[in-house]
Amino acid sequence: MAEFTLPKNSKITAGKHHPAKVGAKQVRKFKVYRWNPDDGANPRTDTYDVDVGSCGPMVLDALIKIKNEIDPTLTFRRSCREGICGSCAMNIDGSNTLACTKSISECGSGEVKIYPLPHMPVVKDLVPDLTQFYAQYASIRPWIRTQSAPPPDKERLQSKEERAQLDGLYECILCACCSTACPSYWWNGDRYLGPAILLQAYRWIIDSRDEDTGDRLDDLEDPFRLYRCHTIMNCTKTCPKGLNPAKAIAEIKKLMLQRRTL
Repeated sequence: MAEFTLPKNSKITAGKHHPAKVGAKQVRKFKVYRWNPDDGANPRTDTYDVDVGSCGPMVLDALIKIKNEIDPTLTFRRSCREGICGSCAMNIDGSNTLACTKSISECGSGEVKIYPLPHMPVVKDLVPDLTQFYAQYASIRPWIRTQSAPPPDKERLQSKEERAQLDGLYECILCACCSTACPSYWWNGDRYLGPAILLQAYRWIIDSRDEDTGDRLDDLEDPFRLYRCHTIMNCTKTCPKGLNPAKAIAEIKKLMLQRRTL
């Protein structure tokens, strides 16, 4: 029987415990992944006792309170605090989501476990390295590609029905929650584009203003770039925007099949 184990320097160890201040009344424990590439130490999980009665209701509020009042060395990304930038994507209470839209009350009754997005290189603490993810996004050339000249006196227009086809696609914020929840992306992330990028690819394929559908499909006609999707549905389950990447991937496959039968 094969036996797998992490290298010694990758095994997570128990970290520091930061108790709540005297007088704290609504204390929740937050168990947070920590790793500093500069100190040579193993990753660890630090535990912070946070008085949630004196901070906002979201997990991001608790992380900001930890950084501001308890441990300024904690590192994480955040920006808009409204679920539209995707910066604070992380694994919270076992699921990939956005810290700014995940309520503390939605987490289980025990300690709240917070880790970086899974199966991605870590820059530091809760910050994943998304270099490859963005390179894959760039590879689909995510802009309108046309052969015809634009109208001289107006924009390229769409009907209401054509515009409606983009609903459920344009809302993607590229947070990478779906791709990093996908087992196929875990094992083939160097060749499989993953749910987020394929949803974005379909967004441009289906856009009535785009005139490069054939080349876009040609770019995806590959055993790995598209067809590593096995409809596990983790992507749809975890998307914090309520989108359905699995459906978008299925629609691309249908278009592939349709053009083969023409």
